[in-house]
Amino acid sequence: MRAESKFRLVDVWVGVRDPRQSTKVEHDLIELLVVAVSAVLSGADTFVEIEAWAKEKLEWLREYLKLEQGIPSHDTFGRVFAAIDPDEFGAAFVRWVGQVLPVLANGDVVAIDGKTSRRSGKVGATPLHLVSAFAAQAGVVLGQRATAKKSNEKTAIPELLATLALQGSIVTIDAMGTQPNIAQAIRDRGADYLLAVKDNQPRLAESIDDFFGAFVAAPAKTPHQFHEVIKKDHGRIEVRRCYVFNQLDCLHAPERWPDLKSFAVITSERTIRGKATSTERRVYLSSLPPDAQRMNQSVRQHWRVENSLHWCMDVVFGDDQMRARTDHAAHNLAVVRQFVLNLIRLSPVKRKGGLKVQRLIAATSDTFRAELLGLV
Repeated sequence: MRAESKFRLVDVWVGVRDPRQSTKVEHDLIELLVVAVSAVLSGADTFVEIEAWAKEKLEWLREYLKLEQGIPSHDTFGRVFAAIDPDEFGAAFVRWVGQVLPVLANGDVVAIDGKTSRRSGKVGATPLHLVSAFAAQAGVVLGQRATAKKSNEKTAIPELLATLALQGSIVTIDAMGTQPNIAQAIRDRGADYLLAVKDNQPRLAESIDDFFGAFVAAPAKTPHQFHEVIKKDHGRIEVRRCYVFNQLDCLHAPERWPDLKSFAVITSERTIRGKATSTERRVYLSSLPPDAQRMNQSVRQHWRVENSLHWCMDVVFGDDQMRARTDHAAHNLAVVRQFVLNLIRLSPVKRKGGLKVQRLIAATSDTFRAELLGLV
């Protein structure tokens, strides 16, 4: 994956319309957004914290921005974020990612997965659920889409895929996204799919279970590929075994799946301190040719979305504690958090330490903050 580090922060949101009445605008929209990103980079997680940080750093901010009316109030930040069209805001994010990370290497894994911001919904209302595309090798977000009210990831995923440049990549999705139309959408973008199969496709899952049961009884009789990985860490031993097959005629209705070439069964056996052992089995469909090592590695990389995105959003950026609940405020603020995560992960000037440390240093070092934001 090739990255370009040069960009102008003030150019990122060109094309995002200002939702306010022009006669009532006191604070420039682009300047307001640059202030918000700078504050979130420096550790602010709420609109109140954004205002407080920005007022303390007004002199530094005016080195790069006019800010003729000073710093907007937290209420102004909230109203503007609530009113900005999230589709336009998300499209600006995707354009920026395309500029700083223009090419996915052949075979890069793009994990599609959803996360709920648990406190973002009003009483009795559905909280924000954002489906994100995560480039596993680079550890950055490529784009995101919120699920509509009274809908789910099945509708949001195709909409998200349509916005992304995925040529040559491997798109991995958990069972919720294992649908023929989603597989087709992935192929339409020039990518391969690796989709988990569970009870949402019961007859397909049953046919794979029956096939694998017969295989286990007489493995020498069935052509297959096999790959095993043994990982030892802190008293835990995990053995991941991947079996890949191309006997598609043994599956239920294989013709439903565009360009289907293989299916895989991956077993994970975990032993803790030589005593407790647990075994888990997962099943996958893929447009990839049979390749056990590639599939084993791709499935493993898919789960980076949990630790490297969802966990970071909650623990480092306080996403589950977010209480922005008016209109599009939660959605747009979540995109800003992902924007900041990408800034840190893509920057060549980051210091030693994780995301929390990077935000701490950005809060205290004007030079480091300016370098991360591309202001110098």
